[in-house]
Amino acid sequence: MSQITYLEETESTTKALRELMTRGRVEEGAVVMAGFQTAGRGQVGNVWESEAGKNLTFSVVIYPETVPANRQFVLSQLTALSVKETLDAYTDGITVKWPNDIYWRDQKICGMLIENDLCGKTIYATIAGIGINLNQTVFRGDAPNPVSLCSITGLTYDPGEVLDRFLSIFYKWYLRLLKGEESMIRQSYEKVLYRKEGFYPYADEQGAFEARIKAIEPTGHLVLQLRDGSERTYAFKEVSYVK
Repeated sequence: MSQITYLEETESTTKALRELMTRGRVEEGAVVMAGFQTAGRGQVGNVWESEAGKNLTFSVVIYPETVPANRQFVLSQLTALSVKETLDAYTDGITVKWPNDIYWRDQKICGMLIENDLCGKTIYATIAGIGINLNQTVFRGDAPNPVSLCSITGLTYDPGEVLDRFLSIFYKWYLRLLKGEESMIRQSYEKVLYRKEGFYPYADEQGAFEARIKAIEPTGHLVLQLRDGSERTYAFKEVSYVK
């Protein structure tokens, strides 16, 4: 059983979890869950919009000390797989948009921010901050394509129940990593990628182009193959998806 700390309101669950960690080593799998985050964050400083009491916002910590720092992306992959598998229990059409947004069809249902603390050449601690849109039906922020589970199915969901489901799945994937099944995790991740099959429009600093996903490198870089067979490799934010 995870140690779950519930807060009605906090600046961010990741920040709250880090504050607990400054007081001493927090047990692996500890969770901070909040009814409302006043300053929830997404990738590269983006703000995560979440209506109070409507969604599932939480952070969980693990200590994957056998994972080399240069292969830390596998932690993002197993977390994304865990969210996808959780949501698969409630609806179909769930995919992972590289690097770790969770999509329903062409709309974003979940975002996450993975923070890895290094110790030499390995990972000391990983905090996964996750926001899943459950029951919110009106989005007033500037995000272009948000959706919630309630909007998809017309049903309402218990955040605690969804969290419990996620944690059981997350520990399963994490155990596979500890058993050395890193390759299987990477392969599973690639199979469920958004726009995995076929050519789609992308844009980089050189302009727009069409390509298909060729591979995801162990470092997390995205390898795209253009129609002429040439390949381009990108780090996060170096290429964008075009609708």
